[in-house]
Amino acid sequence: MSNAGVHSNLDKEFAAVSELWSPRVVAIANGQHVKVAKVKGEFVWHAHADEDEFFLVRKGTLTIHYRDRPKVVLREGDFHVVPRGAEHMTAASEECWVVLVEPAATQHTGETKSDMAKSIEAQMAHLQAQGGSDPTR
Repeated sequence: MSNAGVHSNLDKEFAAVSELWSPRVVAIANGQHVKVAKVKGEFVWHAHADEDEFFLVRKGTLTIHYRDRPKVVLREGDFHVVPRGAEHMTAASEECWVVLVEPAATQHTGETKSDMAKSIEAQMAHLQAQGGSDPTR
């Protein structure tokens, strides 16, 4: 299910994010989750075997480190697609606001086990709290 017709504002959605490295699903379209996240520091090394991952920086600077290729530095307005299967680690020296677009089934840290991982249910909990139906069905 999608939430076609949803209307919101990115700044409003980012204002609702209170925890670093905790993505929040803000829209669903064609089986893709559109998420916002605030990040600072380093995330865990991980890969998504079957999914590409789109990153767009709204505010700040995000560095995407790769094991097998040069790092990518994104500044406000820049975007990058991490190819499926590429092991990567994101980092930001100061708070950075990121928009992510990825298939609905994408696990936060791929197959990597980490305390930083957030389940898809946790990323969508605010939608359930608002009385919305489960957009994954």
